[in-house]
Amino acid sequence: MTRLWTLRVAGSGLVLAAGLLAVEGPPVRAQDEPRVIMITARRFEFSPNLVTLAKGETVKLQIKSEDVTHGLFLRPLGIDAEIVPGRVTELTVRPETAGTYRAICDHFCGAGHGGMKMTIIVGE
Repeated sequence: MTRLWTLRVAGSGLVLAAGLLAVEGPPVRAQDEPRVIMITARRFEFSPNLVTLAKGETVKLQIKSEDVTHGLFLRPLGIDAEIVPGRVTELTVRPETAGTYRAICDHFCGAGHGGMKMTIIVGE
C-alpha cells in the first residue's frame, strides 16, 4: 500500500512538472484575437511614434497618458480618442487602405502640442 501511494505522489509530481513546463514560453494568442499595441502619450510625444499595421489586420490599441489629457485623432482610420491619465483607452482598428498616415494629438496639452504626432504605416 505504501509503495502504491509513493508511486501516485511521484506520478502527480511529474504531471505537475510537465504542466509547469508547458506554461513556460511566449504567450500564445488565439487565431481570432487581435494583436495588441500599447501606446503611451506624454507631453509632447506618443511612444512608440511609429506603428506598422497590415492592410485588413485587426489590432487593438491600448493607449494611456502619463501626465495630462491627450487626444489621438486620425480620420482615415476612424481614430478619435480621448486619453485620460489613470485610464487605458482601447480602440479596435482594421485599416482597409494601405498608406502612411499621420495621427495627431487633438487636445491642447501645452507649448509643444503642435509637434505631438504619430505615424501609422499600413502595408499591403
